[in-house]
Amino acid sequence: MSELERGMVAIIQVFHNYSGQKCKLKKAELKELINNEMSTFIKHPPTIISLIFNEHFNFTNGDLEIDFKEFITLIAMVTSACKFLYLQKHKKSFW
Repeated sequence: MSELERGMVAIIQVFHNYSGQKCKLKKAELKELINNEMSTFIKHPPTIISLIFNEHFNFTNGDLEIDFKEFITLIAMVTSACKFLYLQKHKKSFW
């Protein structure tokens, strides 16, 4: 399995570890996942996840939960923002 495929499997496994059988994350579960699984991104820079979360994810479908499609969108947005910041600071150690 390639590195990218292992990463994809890891994302799926992490989502299901926190969502369980219902395959959706409540806001509190998402917060726990972010704190436990994305702690480096919370620290570097400290606002990246909160900005993306607050501006894009308002649990707009009214059920106060996000499904895997919404979750993977969040992961993609955070990854894209981190790449941008990495390129901006490529001469310094980002991680």
